[in-house]
Amino acid sequence: MVKLGVNIDHVATLRQARGEFDPDPVLAARLCEQAGCDSIVAHLREDRRHIQDRDIVLLRKTVKTRFNLEMSIEPSIVKVAMDVRPDQVTLVPERRQELTTEGGLDVVRHLKRIKKLNEMFMDNKIDVSLFIAPDKKQIDAASSIGVKAIELHTGPYARAFADRLAIDEFTQIKAMTLYARRLGIVVNAGHGLNYENTYPVARIKGMAELNIGHSIMSRAVFVGLKQAVREMISIMRLKA
Repeated sequence: MVKLGVNIDHVATLRQARGEFDPDPVLAARLCEQAGCDSIVAHLREDRRHIQDRDIVLLRKTVKTRFNLEMSIEPSIVKVAMDVRPDQVTLVPERRQELTTEGGLDVVRHLKRIKKLNEMFMDNKIDVSLFIAPDKKQIDAASSIGVKAIELHTGPYARAFADRLAIDEFTQIKAMTLYARRLGIVVNAGHGLNYENTYPVARIKGMAELNIGHSIMSRAVFVGLKQAVREMISIMRLKA
């Protein structure tokens, strides 16, 4: 049964808009867990535009499911991760000017650096996942350095789905999920998934977890956070 990781970044975005205390992403994480999610995801960006260091420390102390820290491979962020020791780190690309993560990590280009980080985190009992495009070269590169999990970037699929042109993107995600699983890699997916386009991805054989944030938080504005999480879980686990 595919799992749900809820990204709480946008709760922190709303808080930072006023620079005060509410809403609290740590409380949001607790509500998501109470609603049945399987992990909590937070992205500590270099510019600290939403999630703050204090949030990461508190989440590590309070999350009772699994805490997945999204992060760049920059040394300053790596240091924070090593201090906090989340259950998992997901290595992602990061550009200061982007609104959200716009593409997958180029494992081929940064192979030596990622290999070193993967070994360091694993030696410290922190699981590692790489946020990558559903591309064979990137999967092969991840496999070559012993990475045990990947998260396939579903952004192009989500955008094409909105235009009813997602067949090619979906086929690629499905094929690369099967390919990675044959290599013994755990496959997760995320980015742009919502209440309309998630079901097909959740049905892909071998898919372990979907990480979803923006659409759940947007839905929560109208129905509440617990209900929004429960609705997403029900969609993901619908039988054919």
